[in-house]
Amino acid sequence: AKSNSIVFFLGNPRGGKAGRFIGENKIDVLLSVNYIYLIEQDLIDWPDKYAINLHGSLLPRYRGRTPHVWAIINNESVTGITAHLIDTGCDSGPVIEQIKINIHEEQTGGDLLEIFNNEYPNLIASVLDQVKKDSVNPIAQDHSQATYFGKRTPDDGKIQWTWSKERIYNWVRAQSRPYPGAFSFYRENRIIIHKIKYSSHGFDYNDNNGLLINTDQNPIIKTPNGCVEIIDYIIEEDLELTKGESLS
Repeated sequence: AKSNSIVFFLGNPRGGKAGRFIGENKIDVLLSVNYIYLIEQDLIDWPDKYAINLHGSLLPRYRGRTPHVWAIINNESVTGITAHLIDTGCDSGPVIEQIKINIHEEQTGGDLLEIFNNEYPNLIASVLDQVKKDSVNPIAQDHSQATYFGKRTPDDGKIQWTWSKERIYNWVRAQSRPYPGAFSFYRENRIIIHKIKYSSHGFDYNDNNGLLINTDQNPIIKTPNGCVEIIDYIIEEDLELTKGESLS
């Protein structure tokens, strides 16, 4: 914007902080891209035409924070991005346009975010073209179909080894780099896990879940319905994982 002499406001717009800037400049459209806070009514009312948000899901499903991460955790095969009018609710305004995106089994949360970032300019261009042509036709969301997901913190990434191997696999790939990573504990030391794969290694159903079945190469862990192999991990204190011990 600066190199093209386009005026812009940088910072937190809440609490009237952007009011003076907006008041001094003619604003036709307010565009928000994955803004993490609810937008107040005074900002919604400022633009002459529309206040529009871009959200990383196919609304009304996955309203709220980090929807692409939750979509992978929940083993969704399709997600997308949505342009919608902003109201004072949580991602609840009428939908202008959506782009569907397939989720493949090996994609991570970071992979999906990169795809979103490549698609956002296309969605913005399409929406602004509709504004220019006065052809915007928002469609109200079916609120009965809405699902909500909240803010995640690094401490929310703990693996439960009583989960199925599929749940654990999705849990890990959803939160791998550039995110903090899923984690477990070994001898009270945190082990951060960024990549796993399914393993055909044999196991005893009666063994504890989280048991280290084999550590000759990559660690192999027992789950209720099979084994997983840890491909990429970091452990505090640089400990070596030992066969017969367990992650918790």
